[in-house]
Amino acid sequence: MKKRPSITLKALAKELNISISTVSRALNDHPDISRDTKEKVKALADKHNYIPNLFASGFRTNRTHILGVIVPNISHYFTTTILKGILEEGENLGYRVIISESKNDEKKQSEMLRTMMQFGVDGVLLALSRKTKSVDEIIKVMNRIPMVMFDKVSGKIPCTQVVINEEEAAYHAVEHLINTGKRRIAIIKEVEGSYNSQKRYDGYLRALHDHSIPLDEKIILSTEDISMSKGRMMANILLSLKKRPDAIFAITDSAAIGVIKALNKFKVDIPNEIAVVGFSNSISSTIINPSLTTVDQPGNKIGRTAVKYLVDEIENPKEDLITKTIEVKTNLIVRDSSFKA
Repeated sequence: MKKRPSITLKALAKELNISISTVSRALNDHPDISRDTKEKVKALADKHNYIPNLFASGFRTNRTHILGVIVPNISHYFTTTILKGILEEGENLGYRVIISESKNDEKKQSEMLRTMMQFGVDGVLLALSRKTKSVDEIIKVMNRIPMVMFDKVSGKIPCTQVVINEEEAAYHAVEHLINTGKRRIAIIKEVEGSYNSQKRYDGYLRALHDHSIPLDEKIILSTEDISMSKGRMMANILLSLKKRPDAIFAITDSAAIGVIKALNKFKVDIPNEIAVVGFSNSISSTIINPSLTTVDQPGNKIGRTAVKYLVDEIENPKEDLITKTIEVKTNLIVRDSSFKA
């Protein structure tokens, strides 16, 4: 079968006997073009199945109206709520979105940044890979196009960063356990190198200190994979201690749900014997029995906020890189795993 020739703006303009710029403006609903001309141009474009070439348009205008997004793990529930907010707000502001996954790998993250540049995106939204050691590649991209970081960020990178107050949120979660009478509170966190984990750990430490509760290294557990299966494993370790904790704070809902599953298996009375608190307010937090007390992270709002700031920097460029932190508020959702009325 013979390949059909691709239709161009020039061909549309020639058939209608008008200029190429008039065709382009008509397709983009420019106010200077009459309604009659717009209808004729769009009808002919539909007839020929004309689809504008975004990259060609980008070369002419130096803008593609495309935003690049890079996240560590696309399947994580909290990440999906952020991406939904990004997609919705991007569409509201007239931008398309390309989403990519670094798989928490620094090399892959650098490759994705270069790919975004090759696609000619107008700006990048980045959640940092956990294993990022060098920020040189990120700084290079920032010197070319605007960048806003969200969720997983770094103080070494001078850009707008949209986050929650991880330390404060964790502080209130642990303080809630203390206020219910718990004094031996374990934590399940990530190994060193995770910005979010460290901040949540700092909140845990501060809450214990402010309430004069001594620190016990035996009930501070770290794991690289902060998942449900690891939560179960860590809970088993805590249950094997001669002096068990009376509460467990896990820095993700996945790990906290793993903890509840392990406690249920051994018929531990939750929350009377051991209370459990998680972090992120995932869908599973209401399905597990007992339902999980957790910090609500407003992912959709984080995504929308990040897009608004990025688009503002694209459309109102600044000469200098500016470090700015935007905090989105969280709240603690108290459920049966920590308190029963």
